[in-house]
Amino acid sequence: MRATTIHAPYDMRVEDVPEPLVQLPTDAVVRVLRSCICGSDLWAYRGEAARQPGQRIGHEFLGIVEETGSEVTGVRRGDLVVAPFMWSDGVCDYCREGLTTSCEHGGFWGAVGYDGGQGEAVRVPFADGTLVQLPKDAASDDHLLSALLTLSDVMGTGHHAALGAGVRKGATVAVVGDGAVGLCAVLAAKRLGAERIIALGRHQVRTDIARLFGATDVVAERGDAAVEAVRELTRGQGAHCVVEAVGTEQSMKTAVNITRDGGAIGFVGVPHGSGTGLDLGVMFDRNIALRGGVAPVRAYIPELLPDVLDGTIDPSPVFDMTVGLEGVPEGYKAMDERTALKVMVAN
Repeated sequence: MRATTIHAPYDMRVEDVPEPLVQLPTDAVVRVLRSCICGSDLWAYRGEAARQPGQRIGHEFLGIVEETGSEVTGVRRGDLVVAPFMWSDGVCDYCREGLTTSCEHGGFWGAVGYDGGQGEAVRVPFADGTLVQLPKDAASDDHLLSALLTLSDVMGTGHHAALGAGVRKGATVAVVGDGAVGLCAVLAAKRLGAERIIALGRHQVRTDIARLFGATDVVAERGDAAVEAVRELTRGQGAHCVVEAVGTEQSMKTAVNITRDGGAIGFVGVPHGSGTGLDLGVMFDRNIALRGGVAPVRAYIPELLPDVLDGTIDPSPVFDMTVGLEGVPEGYKAMDERTALKVMVAN
């Protein structure tokens, strides 16, 4: 079959690889219908996250179950399923507590020796704990498939950020980052009842989506100017709830400085130099809470799925470019050059 591999910085290839097979009785093989490229994939693309030459890549996908192991009971051949960006057994202590990303037997798609989502098919470990069944008729609805695909990562991650920030009815929320996760955090904040949502971003195509998703204000400035702008919008106080969806030192500093005293920051940006953006003395003095991390999206899919199915939320606009599998390298280039927000791969 064909699958995406990474060989060096900026060297993405679509190559022939062995077809996945059921290796363990808890496995399933899923034929991929839709996958996508994540902003976090760009760290590997740019050489800022180590990968072995020829390693598989991609962690967001949905598709049709093709084969199952003898112990799999939750899904069967022909089912349409979505996979969260990590697999998990569903039964360990962490999984039972909803922290599936800390599963004692879990792992990431595209890890050495495992399939990546940007290919024709994937071997899924712990299929019963990992896969979530979708309505079969969704397979023929391209728009709905796009919305459902976001449940594999960005919609669940935006929801995690909103929860970490303590978003609630009537709150003022600020979102630092105009990538797909930041935009989904806007949508999540709206869903949770935020009264005012301030989106920080300078790319109009993206901030237009933020407004579509529920943003009431847009701040295009950065750094100190952004802090001043947010505080001007909030009577000098800042936002009750702040989402940090970038992961750099500057974005974390901005998040801290626009948080209202007694407020909270939900951080989901993969940290790249953000460690020095935190001053615990400032956070202590102003009673600012910090919560977040890797989003346990598997635990959120059952809650978010009904709202996607009935149209209460529609995260599909985050996809602004679609390629076939052979076009994945061009998709990476487009996202790296910021000519695309998020690229969907249609098999």
